[in-house]
Amino acid sequence: MTTLTATVPEFLPPSLKSTRGYFNSHSEFGVSISKFSRRRFHNPTRVFAVSDISKLVTEFDPKIPLERASTPPSSWYTDPQFYSFELDRVFYGGWQAVGYSDQIKESRDFFTGRLGDVEFVVCRDENGKIHAFHNVCSHHASILASGNGRKSCFVCPYHGWTYSLSGSLVKATRMSGIQNFSLSEMGLKPLRVAVWGPFVLLKVTAATSRNGEVETDELVASEWLGTSVGRLSQGGVDSPLSYICRREYTIDCNWKVFCDNYLDGGYHVPYAHKGLMSGLDLETYSTTIFEKVSIQECGGGSKVGEDGFDRLGSEALYAFVYPNFMINRYGPWMDTNLVLPLGPRKCKVVFDYFLDPSLKDDEAFIKRSLEESDRVQMEDVMLCESVQRGLESQAYDKGRYALVEKPMRHFHCLLHHNLKL
Repeated sequence: MTTLTATVPEFLPPSLKSTRGYFNSHSEFGVSISKFSRRRFHNPTRVFAVSDISKLVTEFDPKIPLERASTPPSSWYTDPQFYSFELDRVFYGGWQAVGYSDQIKESRDFFTGRLGDVEFVVCRDENGKIHAFHNVCSHHASILASGNGRKSCFVCPYHGWTYSLSGSLVKATRMSGIQNFSLSEMGLKPLRVAVWGPFVLLKVTAATSRNGEVETDELVASEWLGTSVGRLSQGGVDSPLSYICRREYTIDCNWKVFCDNYLDGGYHVPYAHKGLMSGLDLETYSTTIFEKVSIQECGGGSKVGEDGFDRLGSEALYAFVYPNFMINRYGPWMDTNLVLPLGPRKCKVVFDYFLDPSLKDDEAFIKRSLEESDRVQMEDVMLCESVQRGLESQAYDKGRYALVEKPMRHFHCLLHHNLKL
């Protein structure tokens, strides 16, 4: 009988790594293929059929050169079991951009959000220190806070338990007489949090060893951006800009469809974005691949209009930070796209817009720029929803890459690295 020998997968929580029944007691966790195919990985919310997931993952081969390679199978974009599995393997292990520093600019500022199944809250305490926590009350699991704003403490809307902005439980109503109960043991569960440039980042790994402390800029740059950090700084990504607004788009497609569309090397621009096309010189389009970042650059293709309007400037930089964050720097503008998975065939894309401070009061320029941006996004929404319907049809399984789609291939290879068992 063939035997599979493996270490415990990194995505499994500590409680599961030691759970008997999922692996035998062999020191190297040797598991026969026949038994392994019947096992299921489990956490409190999900069950994964290992054999099914493994088959889907291995249908993609990252070792084949782009010129001969096929894209991942359509099941990567349609299978509910695969979607649940990738939340653990892709989103919960590394740094994730979740907001921007202006949202927590002052003491007592906070904002909330959700990444996969993880509800979180980020805040700045009375002393100016940044914290991030699971946004779940320790009493009976109510969501603790919503939206964003300013608070001196977090009060659970269910039973009134009260937490400080540093996460400690300071008041538990009607708990007198309860044995073996300690306020100090019932605080909010911390998450690792960091700030780089204008971006707030989270890691959904346990923060107990670091006590939820903010990471250093150097560590974040190394782990999140790798060697691309210098090029991004050079492109003005971390330069001081004024925050303008947020727009959100809910799209009926798998989150990876939107990423693929972004990463096709400008392939679709002449056909789908004719207005944008007039402002770009696609002959200058270039791509640079880093560890977990790909940067696409393109020169401006048009001169300033007669009315002086020029949204794109002389050069556009499009950076994709694996797995779901995009930074677009052009002219006086920067906008970011955060792709949040909502299900196998639904995602939300959050756009945040930033502008050079010299233009922050130019309402006409801002209005026109946002209108042009929205037009491009609606064109992409139509494309992505069309692709999702095609992926769900019986006529399609795998496709091929064009040479300009090197960033997309890089994205798929990174996915495979995280997903392989």
